[in-house]
Amino acid sequence: MSKGGIGVGTASIVLVFAVLCLTIFSLISLSAATGDMALVDAEVNLVCAYYNADTLAEMVLDSLLQVTPFFAESYHEIAIQVFWYNGGSYAIVEYVCPISERKELSVNVKIGEGYYDILCWKMQDAVVWVFDPSIPIWQGEPFWLP
Repeated sequence: MSKGGIGVGTASIVLVFAVLCLTIFSLISLSAATGDMALVDAEVNLVCAYYNADTLAEMVLDSLLQVTPFFAESYHEIAIQVFWYNGGSYAIVEYVCPISERKELSVNVKIGEGYYDILCWKMQDAVVWVFDPSIPIWQGEPFWLP
């Protein structure tokens, strides 16, 4: 005699389907977490490299302030450019500290008698971007109008 209700076969199929769905969702979550961890590691490396370059830039600035008015041309392999203005009353000093292969810290400082002003202290691209004209780019004209 057959009684109403769910049979053992149906319950087993539902259980297998639920386990399969949970397994797929856990693998998707693991994949997303792994990708997020790679991004976090890259950001941590960039931030650490930035602060190392910032420390080096501060050391360069400190050494420049100690040797005024005779500036060195380099400091720990950092090239220093000095431009004198107003009859030698102040100088604009420019130097670049590497952060990574693709980023650098650019510093411009105005140094005068007993003072200095930081004009520029920013992270910028070390690689110059070159436009590739071989890639077709839509210029904004509607393509459906003659």
